[in-house]
Amino acid sequence: MQQGSFAFEQAPGHLIRRAHQISVATFAEETSAFGVTPIQFAILNALMHAPGVDQITLAGRVAFDAATIGSVIARLEKKGWLRRQAADLDRRRKLLWLTPTGENAVASMQADVVRVQERILSPLNDSEQLELMALLKKLVASNDRETAPHGSI
Repeated sequence: MQQGSFAFEQAPGHLIRRAHQISVATFAEETSAFGVTPIQFAILNALMHAPGVDQITLAGRVAFDAATIGSVIARLEKKGWLRRQAADLDRRRKLLWLTPTGENAVASMQADVVRVQERILSPLNDSEQLELMALLKKLVASNDRETAPHGSI
């Protein structure tokens, strides 16, 4: 190694970024028929479990920036997968629901998304998969408050 150089290929941040690239590419391959991104799926999936949630709360649940989630929601709304409505008591608050078409899309994507997770973990044996998942959960949980997108928690 040369004086002053840094072996970024071995740095945790670089390896996490590469793992994220692999994850997104795998997701795109498996869900190509739907033209959906991982964050779009996360939003749709969250709405399956919390219909009528407001946009800011949803942003926190999917760990996405509350200031920019509106543009992602607008794309899903344009696809006809969700509907957005102003809250009665505070017209600035936007409440969200899946449409029947959106519910069908999420249900149709479920097997593909499961396959994504399986493909990502496939180089590891069962115990390594469990260990990686435990370590990732610990890493995220211990850094969540410090690094979550502004306004998301």
